[in-house]
Amino acid sequence: MSDTEDTHEHEYEHEFDQSDSSPTGPTPVESAEAFDGLNADLRPGADNCYKCTSCDTSCPVAEVDDEFPGPKFQGPEQWRLKRKEDTDIDESIMSCSNCMRCDDACPSSVPLSQMHNTARGEYVEGMDKFSREYIRNRILANYGTLARIGSRVPRLTNAIMGNRVTKWFNERLLGITSEREFPEFAHQTFRKWWNDRGGSQVTSEQKRIAYFHGDYSNFNTPEVAKALVRVFESFGYEIAVPEQRCSGTPMFANGMLADARRAAKFNVETLSALVEDGYDIICSCTSCSMALRQEYPELFDFEGTGEVAAHTYEAVEYLRLHEDLEGELHDSDSEIDHPALAYHAPCHARNQGLHRQALELFRTLDGVDIEDVGDSCSGISGTYGWKSEKYDYSMEIGEEMFEEMKDAEGTTGMTECPTCAMQMEHGTGYEINHPLEVIEAALT
Repeated sequence: MSDTEDTHEHEYEHEFDQSDSSPTGPTPVESAEAFDGLNADLRPGADNCYKCTSCDTSCPVAEVDDEFPGPKFQGPEQWRLKRKEDTDIDESIMSCSNCMRCDDACPSSVPLSQMHNTARGEYVEGMDKFSREYIRNRILANYGTLARIGSRVPRLTNAIMGNRVTKWFNERLLGITSEREFPEFAHQTFRKWWNDRGGSQVTSEQKRIAYFHGDYSNFNTPEVAKALVRVFESFGYEIAVPEQRCSGTPMFANGMLADARRAAKFNVETLSALVEDGYDIICSCTSCSMALRQEYPELFDFEGTGEVAAHTYEAVEYLRLHEDLEGELHDSDSEIDHPALAYHAPCHARNQGLHRQALELFRTLDGVDIEDVGDSCSGISGTYGWKSEKYDYSMEIGEEMFEEMKDAEGTTGMTECPTCAMQMEHGTGYEINHPLEVIEAALT
């Protein structure tokens, strides 16, 4: 059993922005707030753009926000302007939701989201650090920091954050919409449960995974994390749960690349050591797997970044690759509580080619009816739909998904993304499950 499995809850709760020593890779900006992305050479990607506008037509924000110029301007065109003349990054870059659908749409593999992340980081470097927008975005980007505090007294925190006065205060002072229900903290975090049970219940030299659970599964939906543990142990996997920080996805989306760099550096150092010991890295959130697989190697150059990216998988993807998951589910005698499921594929699942896997998997089960509720973005895109000025746009983007869900036979939703689940429940009132929860119910 790995020593990382003995990590105690209080060790995990250290702030991730502790002293930040220089990275093992090159440091392009000489300051405490340095991050690699600012000096990324994007010229090859910019030159590959031939202005077909496929990215613009795929962008859900451009479809509803007439003032947003779209991914093509935010990426290659802005890059060219910036380097041709003394031009500041356009403020519209902060309206990009980081859904990354433009990456998938581009026929010539222009690194659009990498350009957007870099441009946002540069724009945020020049923001007034005492402005409402900066403070609000920094809070949303660093949800895990606040969650570590709030989860210590979950009942009190839930009562305070659900209070109408608190919602009004957050909207007026910070610009965080009062229309949404703040996600409740679990009474016991996943890591507390994990430590109380004594870590992994399976020992194996051949089948080892390191679980990157992320903040939300730890603090808010530990039932998803527990389902992953039980399912993988049923297939004979030894599981390590290492110390970790946020994957950085909300930080990328808000241009907080210095914060993302610190979190990524910590994660790469911890996870790469486990990869060397024969572990593969498994995520239950498609945004987490996307960050480790794509955004880390695009923006950072730490030692071990490539190895971590190459050994990172989404949970269901990994089981389908390495186990006969379909066969085990087909042979199971267990009944699923919600046999009619309305499934939404997150944008970050689409970017990894995983948008069909849940449909293919559950359609093989007798007595289960699963319906695809369309290929639209859910609209929440992590923190985007929590901003007061973006809330109406997020709901307009999500309208197609809401209608598809309401027309579906089932009244239970399913998705791999926690914020998509938030939006699905918010727009329809349906209960939302993670595929791992359904698999656990069928197998165990």
